Amino acid sequence: MGIVKIGDGLHEDLRKASTVMCRSINAQAEFWIKVGMLAETNPSMTFNEIVAQKLKEADVTLPEIKAA
Repeated sequence: MGIVKIGDGLHEDLRKASTVMCRSINAQAEFWIKVGMLAETNPSMTFNEIVAQKLKEADVTLPEIKAA
């Protein structure tokens, strides 16, 4: 494990986001890094598509949303 230096502003945003998402600061940073890597390597996919694919790969059952 290593240390990553980030700017104060980004760290503050990370702290705030981690509170909203009920994650530790490190877990929030790891999530953003993973999603960012996936987005860069799959530029045609949206954030929601990336998350849905990862949930499916983890065998999480996703409910269907039916249009009204």
